[in-house]
Amino acid sequence: MIEITEQLIKLKEEVKKAKRITFLGGAGVSTGSGILDFRSPEGLYNIKSKYGVPYETMLSSSYFFSPTDGFYDFYWSAMVSKTAKPNKAHIALMEYQKKHPNLFIITQNIDGLDKEAGSKNVIEVHGTVKKYRCLRCGKEYSLNEIENRGIPYCKEDGGILKPKVVLYEEPLDDDDILSAINAVRMSDLLIIGGTSMNVYPIASLPSYFSGGKMAIINKEKTKIDEFCDYVIHDDIGEVLSFILSFLCWRSFARL
Repeated sequence: MIEITEQLIKLKEEVKKAKRITFLGGAGVSTGSGILDFRSPEGLYNIKSKYGVPYETMLSSSYFFSPTDGFYDFYWSAMVSKTAKPNKAHIALMEYQKKHPNLFIITQNIDGLDKEAGSKNVIEVHGTVKKYRCLRCGKEYSLNEIENRGIPYCKEDGGILKPKVVLYEEPLDDDDILSAINAVRMSDLLIIGGTSMNVYPIASLPSYFSGGKMAIINKEKTKIDEFCDYVIHDDIGEVLSFILSFLCWRSFARL
């Protein structure tokens, strides 16, 4: 259980006052679901690769096309988890959004857990492991339709299926970026959570915010801490459960 500080209580009040909130989330949102993040000391990029190639390199478009079998061997073992379920952070966002549809979620994660939790208005700027596209005919498949764990092939023409995720060397979708910019620009409260804010162009999104207050929730310090009105270095699931809850803070403290 987190300590209920004055800063948390004030941020909860900001949530109550806000007419439109945007939540910008990163890998730290999903660590509570057993999914590794990337850049923390225990993250994927700081683990020695068993393939002789840095894991960051293996998530590039070049590596996908050569060697494709090596890409998928790594991808299925490290990037996809059919057993991962939404955690407290995802549930808190979904529950708040039920009563306040003007909560918009921008996620850098590809795990699809925000949508699996039931959230709407989710912008998956880096794509999702839940969808695949045939490179030959364009036919799309869901993760549940893929039977093997090697290179997946199209059932129509045998073409290789590529996950609908944005790999290194690939541009982000223009429509997704525009939607994310508009969500930030039109909000009066921006909450950033579970991200180091080191990946561009997403790290530039706060520059479009001209609303009321900006908060960041991350276990480690980030380079944008000094620009935020609220800086909370604590468990994001617990923090979101508190600030987005409809219980008064005294009641929450007794749970």
